Amino acid sequence: MQNFHNILFVSHAIGDESGSLTQALSVARNNRAPVKVMVVCPELPEEFGEYRQVYTNALSERVRESVKNVLDSLKLGEDELEVDIEVDCGSTPAERVIHRVQRDDYDLVVKSVEGREQRAGFKAMDMELLRKCPCPVWLCRPVKHSPGDIRVAVAVDPDCREPNSYDLAIRLLRLAHSLADSCSDELQIISCWDYDVDAYLRRNFPIDVSDEELDRAVQAARSRHRSKLDVLINAANIGDALGIHHAIARPDRFIPLVIEEKKIDLLVMGTVGRTGIPGFIMGNTAENILQEISCSLLALKPRGYVSPVKVY
Repeated sequence: MQNFHNILFVSHAIGDESGSLTQALSVARNNRAPVKVMVVCPELPEEFGEYRQVYTNALSERVRESVKNVLDSLKLGEDELEVDIEVDCGSTPAERVIHRVQRDDYDLVVKSVEGREQRAGFKAMDMELLRKCPCPVWLCRPVKHSPGDIRVAVAVDPDCREPNSYDLAIRLLRLAHSLADSCSDELQIISCWDYDVDAYLRRNFPIDVSDEELDRAVQAARSRHRSKLDVLINAANIGDALGIHHAIARPDRFIPLVIEEKKIDLLVMGTVGRTGIPGFIMGNTAENILQEISCSLLALKPRGYVSPVKVY
């Protein structure tokens, strides 16, 4: 499993962030990792300059109280987990977070999903972090189940044509399995692909091939894809407590459907990209999936990903 050694929790210090803070501090406890709470907020206009210190102190105190309440709920003393709070005022909050990740080498960013309703999809700041942040990003929505029944799913593509794709798939499976082990103990694995040839040949361009032959071709493609998935699962060495959802289907339709049917709380997913090309990380399929899911998301990028946000 990927261990997290340096965690950055992003707060706006407004609204109820206790759920996402609980998830961040729980991960920190399990990994014995320190947590930096970065409060991102707008800068006060110049005419209110005399209130800046009061403003930042109030934000810091509000977050400190939230941290204390969450530590109490986790039955942790304040000396058992290192939590530091810092207020960072200014514009372009996502870029400021990414600069902090680059500067201080954080290996996990955790924050609440943007928006008061926290419905399906992700808003501007969240999407910018998903596209450009070099480390894993955990975007939290309220958990639907009790701590012992939190449901974890992972979406993987077993058609790994490059070493980095294979490495990412293994990391996704191992991390998701470790998280499931600490929650509901059963990991849901989602894998699907679009078999366009069948639709073209059967419905749009009839040729002198029977439905039976087309059915056999589809079944053979399904078997090949499932065999690759089984090989990947075995290579990840994640045991038997698995629910596998495998189908010929469009990922941006099938993955949200499984999440809804299984009442998944957390989806672990990779964002597709070509290593070494700055900013080239998310394709249309991944973005479509993200706009349809209504659970928390833990997104990983391939090793070697280079953020388009320039280091200071």
